[in-house]
Amino acid sequence: MYVIRLKNCAFFARHGVLDEEEALGQRFYVDAVLSVEPGRALVDDAIGETVNYGIAFMVIEKIITGERRFLIEALAMEVAKALTEQFPQIRKAEITVRKPNAPVPGVLDYVEVTVVWPE
Repeated sequence: MYVIRLKNCAFFARHGVLDEEEALGQRFYVDAVLSVEPGRALVDDAIGETVNYGIAFMVIEKIITGERRFLIEALAMEVAKALTEQFPQIRKAEITVRKPNAPVPGVLDYVEVTVVWPE
């Protein structure tokens, strides 16, 4: 097994419970930690035998910038499932979604949710 990481992918989207979050939108950040079955990729240097991280980025982008979700938990799970469907070599996807401008009554860096699929 080996790991591919896509760190701090940034997207503008309109997720959240409040109407203002949908109206104004905000930046979301995503980390994907993908545990990959090596197959022949490590020996043959063949892109078809591994996870193409350019395509993985586009899968993440499509979901994050797509349909509005109230919960970043649901958003992270959708990304994890989509990546494992797109790339059967992925044995486990750990997806973290960060929301820096979460509507909370105080100061914080961000709210972050991590899901692991499959568990």
